[in-house]
Amino acid sequence: MFVKICGLKTAADVACAVEAGADAVGFLLCESPRQVTSAEAARLTADVPADVLTVGVFKGVPVPAIRVAVADTGIRAVQLHGSGYSAADFAALRDLPVRLIRATAVRDGVAPPAGEYGEDLLLLDSPQAGSGETWDWSALAPGGEWLLAGGLTPDNVAEAVAAVQPWGVDVSSGVESSRGVKDQGLIRAFLAAAKKA
Repeated sequence: MFVKICGLKTAADVACAVEAGADAVGFLLCESPRQVTSAEAARLTADVPADVLTVGVFKGVPVPAIRVAVADTGIRAVQLHGSGYSAADFAALRDLPVRLIRATAVRDGVAPPAGEYGEDLLLLDSPQAGSGETWDWSALAPGGEWLLAGGLTPDNVAEAVAAVQPWGVDVSSGVESSRGVKDQGLIRAFLAAAKKA
């Protein structure tokens, strides 16, 4: 089970996620309560082992600015979030030495096909991304080659994995003590529950 801990803002939280077994750590390089600057992301990712994917998350950021952020931060993956990005935007980033992740909401319980926009990974999120609200993932066909996100917590991730059998899971607000503030105990508990599931 591939597990991504997203919205990290401190070196201590990054270290906690890595030590607890995260496969990927995410940094919001766009407007958000969890936003970090490129300089902060560069510092936060500097000591992350090569086998842990460092992901820059972008929403509403133009492709030229994303290219600059990749160069400035050294991130290993770019996540384009929301319907504002087209297949052409993914194609415009394909030459960069990063993995491309497409994050989108499920419409009418139907998951879009993985790779439809030329992405390496597909992430299926709640219609209200970043809200922490649980959504009805039970309508999804089990066994998809995508990451499940949106409303996951240490208490429900095992149930979600059993229900839809995703390739991986992604969490941000589900491991926070307050909006934008990570709780290291919840990070560890989430990783343990997801990996066990």
